[in-house]
Amino acid sequence: MKKPFFACFLLMIFFNIQGQNNYSFSENTCWIGAITLEDSNLPVGRRDFHSPSLKKPEISAIYDSINPLALKSIYLRKSLIINKQINNATLRICGLGHYVLWVNGKKVSNDLFNPSWSDYDKTLYYNTLQIDTLLSTGENVLGVMLGNGFYNAVGNRYRKLWMTFGAPTLFAELAITFTDGSEQRIVSDKTWKFAESPITFNDIYGGEDYDAQMEQSGWNCPKFNDLQWSTAVVQTAPKGKLREQKLTPVRCMQTFEVKSAQKIDSTYILDMGQNVSGYPSVKLSGKRGQTIKLIVGEQLDSQGKVSQKQSGSPHYYTYTLRGDGVEEWHPDFSYYGFRYIQIEGAEEIILKSETPENQKFTVAHKYDNVVISDIKSHFIYNSVEEIGNFECSNQLLNKTHELIKNAVRSNMQSVFTDCPHREKLGWLEQTHLNCGALLYNWDMRQFFPKIMQDIADAQLDNGFVPNIAPEYVVFGEGLDDFRDSPEWGIAAIMLPYLHYQFYGDKSLIINYFDVMQRYVDYLTSRSVNHIVSHGLGDWYDYGEHRAGFSKNSPIEVSATAHYFYAAHLLSVMAKIIDRKVETKRYDNLAIDIKKAFNTKFFNPTTKQYSNGSQFCNSVAIFMEIVEPKYKAAVLENLKDDIKKHGNRLTTGDVGNRYLFQTLALNGCNDLLYTMLNHEETPGYGFQLKFGATTLTEQWDPRNGNSWNHFMLGQIDEWFFRELAGIEPSKNGFEKFVIAPKTAGDLTFVNASYKTVYGEISVQWKRTNDNFELTVNLPQRTSATIILPNGKTQRVGAGKHNFSCKTTK
Repeated sequence: MKKPFFACFLLMIFFNIQGQNNYSFSENTCWIGAITLEDSNLPVGRRDFHSPSLKKPEISAIYDSINPLALKSIYLRKSLIINKQINNATLRICGLGHYVLWVNGKKVSNDLFNPSWSDYDKTLYYNTLQIDTLLSTGENVLGVMLGNGFYNAVGNRYRKLWMTFGAPTLFAELAITFTDGSEQRIVSDKTWKFAESPITFNDIYGGEDYDAQMEQSGWNCPKFNDLQWSTAVVQTAPKGKLREQKLTPVRCMQTFEVKSAQKIDSTYILDMGQNVSGYPSVKLSGKRGQTIKLIVGEQLDSQGKVSQKQSGSPHYYTYTLRGDGVEEWHPDFSYYGFRYIQIEGAEEIILKSETPENQKFTVAHKYDNVVISDIKSHFIYNSVEEIGNFECSNQLLNKTHELIKNAVRSNMQSVFTDCPHREKLGWLEQTHLNCGALLYNWDMRQFFPKIMQDIADAQLDNGFVPNIAPEYVVFGEGLDDFRDSPEWGIAAIMLPYLHYQFYGDKSLIINYFDVMQRYVDYLTSRSVNHIVSHGLGDWYDYGEHRAGFSKNSPIEVSATAHYFYAAHLLSVMAKIIDRKVETKRYDNLAIDIKKAFNTKFFNPTTKQYSNGSQFCNSVAIFMEIVEPKYKAAVLENLKDDIKKHGNRLTTGDVGNRYLFQTLALNGCNDLLYTMLNHEETPGYGFQLKFGATTLTEQWDPRNGNSWNHFMLGQIDEWFFRELAGIEPSKNGFEKFVIAPKTAGDLTFVNASYKTVYGEISVQWKRTNDNFELTVNLPQRTSATIILPNGKTQRVGAGKHNFSCKTTK
């Protein structure tokens, strides 16, 4: 075992090699915890649990061989004496997988699941906290509780994957400046002490158990006797580079009371009314040592009990009472997607209903004497600022907008996950295909840089960008397309471009130009005569077939189209930052790809691309691959196919955006409105009629899979960009366009969007053939107003009114 000083010295060398962006840590600051990597016997690495080569008996044997201390949540405490008046005290802390921090017994923040998820071999985020107001003269105590998170995801309940970088670990440094100008640094080292926390099990996929009998009152406060605690163990430093976390934290953003309850056998089933990403909280009383179990899920089985069949099972929470009165608890290091809570182990539940005539009711089953006096579901998601609002005269569209937003919220953690239960992985295609839902509703100026760092960390030396970032799992044999699909990898190109388009900020283009260039070059290496043929294609396209791999459209059409678009946008961005050589190189490449695409896939006789599917024709129009002389004919063929399918779509996760935007940008808003304004499948109205409160993975939720996915939420872009008419310019919203479109029987639209300059608001109403528009522009901006009749006017900041005649 390494000596502590030598371990710290190696750590210092490592940091010097890696470099620090904003802060130079002391050479004495160490990574500390309860056990060394050598003693933990953890299976360091990443494993696909579903890989045929990894059998369940092997998993069980590996798990049983792990030192139990390596999986435990631990308390760490440091007592320090302050004898001077403090001017400033800044704590920089990285607790992996996640941590909760107290200073003198006070929780420092309401942040959850800090620090942000990352590839811990590449990036380690630390949080910077001002704590001078929490410190005082005399003894002070820093208290930290560590959990596993994705850093140590090797639980033995439900697991999507197995991955560990080591046992929970802490790196912290408190820099104090006193009013006399002197300084003091308190660092994580072997002078800290640790003990096991009352969290006896915690796993990001499997849930959490808490034994309140193990609580140690005052452990995070001065004057606590820690003689029975163990000396902190200095651990080997993780491989990643320390970076200050800039991304806004995850927090509990909403809570929900019980909507209804029923008793089945010896359990209670609570409907919380809203599908969320989060966890339950309970207020309860009972005898010491009694335990309740909370099973959460988004579906009920045929008997009315909670089902996790489609979302990953088992995931649950248990709480063992200390038995000294009313106790309150919620999990700290695990969450799940759920609407329903199943309670086992309670005699009586006193619930508060939202209906005024039934403020309190009790359901009881006399088999224990635990009484739950309150229970809530906590909706947790990233606290990034919401900046957009939309409403119109059609309630189906309004409810669709909320359906999509709740699904985005549920998957907006420190990465954009696909679902908040079964996978919790950062599938990249959502970030650009749902760019409208993201960029018009939330401020992405901190999120997009975080995603780009994840992409840079995940990129291989040959330029390949995996479908998932951080890449916590490499799927097993025969699943190569789930790792390498151009529709996913192109996020590396799209995000810097969208960031510039909406915010006028070139930083992502400049900082990640090499990442983008190497990815396009990688696609070139995979191409044959400029045709790319691998990937998932238009994933989950709609039809009678089972959802999954593209069935309606050839994969090579999708892959090559995205190869073209990546090369084209890279050329555009190279010009933006004055990279003349690359501008010409990738423009020429895009021209060659377009020529190859049209030669191979376009039929000049039928004016169709490939098999004439909605995806094939719409992607060619949207990406401007089609020659201008053929565009109108291809568009007519697209419209004919939509009508042939009863004004319904046949596209999927990838193609929906291209279909919606192709129709919207080419004057087909009435047709698109007809495709949306119904309660059948495929359509958002069916999900609403079914009772969904978040967007589901399939158009028909009854077909299974997740009921909390946002990958089908591409229509939200239409609400803002076409119906409200708020169009971004090429470099932010200093100069932009407002061109509202009428559609179907809509009689009004009200929308707002907060740009970097201030809020834009658009309100229009239509009465018979009269169209009235009011816009309000922020200071230092101007907009070109284009009315539905084609009339155009340029206006500056302030409020402006317009009217015109239009057909209903």
